[in-house]
Amino acid sequence: MKKNILLILISISLSCSNQNKNKSNEWINLFDGSSLDGWRAYNGDQMPPGWKIVDSVLTFNTKQILEQDYDYKGNRDIMYGEEEFENFELYLEWKIPKGGNSGIYYHIKEGYGGFADMAPEYQLLDDENYAEIHNYELKDWQLTAADYAMHVPDTTQKVLYPPGKWNSSRIIFTSNNVEHWLNDKKVLSFIPWSEQWYEKRNSGKWDNFPDYGKYKKGYIGLQDHGSNLWFRNIKIKKL
Repeated sequence: MKKNILLILISISLSCSNQNKNKSNEWINLFDGSSLDGWRAYNGDQMPPGWKIVDSVLTFNTKQILEQDYDYKGNRDIMYGEEEFENFELYLEWKIPKGGNSGIYYHIKEGYGGFADMAPEYQLLDDENYAEIHNYELKDWQLTAADYAMHVPDTTQKVLYPPGKWNSSRIIFTSNNVEHWLNDKKVLSFIPWSEQWYEKRNSGKWDNFPDYGKYKKGYIGLQDHGSNLWFRNIKIKKL
């Protein structure tokens, strides 16, 4: 009898453990096309002007900024402020116009001037046309899917669809390994806070940003860099 009770208790314990494990591996919709719940400006309490849902897509367009918003002084970058994430898999789909520029940030903390002061960035860019349109010489660490100013994507694996076409991006972050994916291809990986990571971190780019990359947990954010933007199917899984 005691043996049977023990077996039942073990079975219940294993069942609860598996349920918790499955729950932690479930996708969480950050944007499902119908609501902006949880989203707000960085260092703000509401969405900044220019961001709207249009045809189930999260969009930024300067034409969507109303006259009464012209005096807005807050940050135009947005973040999902309902929960901070540590180890995760983030997936989203995006497109930008010709000459467009944006970025996906993670481990964001508030109270700084902007995301770049502390948060790593998965770069989004019109690689083909940006330099010519903006008369700007691009570095390889500024191109789409780069870990901005740190790690460069593998061009032999990289497939980037042209402006106006949908791309998909994935960031897989753990303390042991980070991966950037673009259109179902893994294009880079690195070990955060490793000796090599600190060498890149201390190579000069981040001299004026002493807190860059130091946080191990934070918010997810999207950058307004002055061009129209489209995002959809934004979801995250805790790891």
